[in-house]
Amino acid sequence: MPPPEATAAPSRRRPLTRAAGPLLSRYRLEVAWVGFVAVNYAAMFAWPNWQTVPFYLVWISLTLLYGLRVWPLRPTLIVLVAVMVLTAIPTATHAMGGADAVQKLAKVPLMAMLFLAVVWHARRRVEAVRIAESREAEARSLLDRQERFIHDASHELRTPLTIARGHLELLAENPAASAKAPPSGAADHSMIEIALDELSRIDAIVARLLLLASAGQPDFLQVEEVDLESFLEDVFMRWSDVAPRAWRLGSLAPGRLLVDPDRLRAALDALLENAVKFTRERDAIELRAVGGRPGQIVIEVIDEGCGVQEEALDRIFDRFARADAARTRSDGGVGLGLAIVDAIAKRHGGRCTVRNNARGSTFALLLPGFTPARYGAGVPATEPQAPADGTQPATALSSSST
Repeated sequence: MPPPEATAAPSRRRPLTRAAGPLLSRYRLEVAWVGFVAVNYAAMFAWPNWQTVPFYLVWISLTLLYGLRVWPLRPTLIVLVAVMVLTAIPTATHAMGGADAVQKLAKVPLMAMLFLAVVWHARRRVEAVRIAESREAEARSLLDRQERFIHDASHELRTPLTIARGHLELLAENPAASAKAPPSGAADHSMIEIALDELSRIDAIVARLLLLASAGQPDFLQVEEVDLESFLEDVFMRWSDVAPRAWRLGSLAPGRLLVDPDRLRAALDALLENAVKFTRERDAIELRAVGGRPGQIVIEVIDEGCGVQEEALDRIFDRFARADAARTRSDGGVGLGLAIVDAIAKRHGGRCTVRNNARGSTFALLLPGFTPARYGAGVPATEPQAPADGTQPATALSSSST
C-alpha cells in the first residue's frame, strides 16, 4: 500500500494542471515568443560573430507580438527593460575591448526607442478605437431612447386625441341623439366636457415635453438667491388644500439657496403631485429640508403611499416611465413629472433619488448652492430630523385638509 504522501501528491498536482491549462491557452503567443527569444539568446552566445541576426530577431519579434497583444503600460515597460538587459549582455561581452564597442552597444537603446515609438502609436490606436466604440454605443443608446420617446409620445398623444375625436364625431354625426337629450342639453355638454378634458391633457403633455426639451438650453435656468424656509412654506401652503391628506411641514434648514425659483417650484409640484397620486385619503405627506454635505441641501417629500416597486426604482426618472404599469393614465399620469424633476435637479448640479420606507417612499432632491443661516448668540440651530419612515417622528407643523 503506498504511503499517504504518495497518493496526496498527484491530487495536489491536478488542480495546478487544470489552472495552468487555461493560462497557457490564453498566453500561448507570449509563451511561444519566450521560447523563440531563448533560442536566439543562446545563438547570440554560440555564434558571437553572427549575433546581430538573433539580436534583431528578438527585437522584431517583440514588436510584432506587441502589435498583436497590446499589453498594459506597466507590463510593457517591464518586458522592455528585460529585453534590453538580455540583449545588452551578449553584445557587451562580444564588443568588450573592441574599437566599435560603443557603436554595438548603442543598438540596444536605439531599438528600445523604436519599440517605444511603436508602443505609443499602438496605444493611441487602441484609445481611438475605444473612443469610437464608446461614441458608437452612446449614439446607439441615444437612437434607442429617441425611438422609444417618439413611440411613447405618439401613444400618449394619440389616446386623448382618439377620445376627443370620438365624442366630437358623435356630436357631429348623430344629431338624433341630441334631439332625444333633455332640454338642458346635458348629454351634449358631457361630451364636450370630455373632449375638452382630453384636449387639456394634450396641452399638459405638450407643455411638459417642451419643458424637457428646453432643459438642455443655456438659458434654461434663471438663478437667484431665495430664502429656503419661506419658499418651502409657500409651496407647502399651496398644496395643503389640494387633497385630503395629512400634510406635514417637517424641519426646514434655515438659509439661502442659489436656485431658479420657478424651476424648483415646478420640481416640487411634480414631487408633491406624485405623492398625492400614490396615497389615499388621510395618508401622510411630509415636506422637509435638511442639511447634507457642506454647501448642499436635501429637500425631501415623504409619503405613506404604496411605495415604488423594486424593479421600477432604476427607471422611475425616465420619460414616460410609471412606477406601476398597471395603473391607468388618469390614475398614474403619463410619466413625465419625475423626468422633469430629474432634469431640473441635474441642471442645478444636483440629483434626485428615491427610496422605499417602512410605509411609502421618500423622494430626495439634492441641490448645491446652499448657504446656512448664521445664528446669533443664544439662538439654537434647527437639528436635522431623520426621515419620517418610522425611525424618528418628524417635528413640524402638521395640517390636514378635509
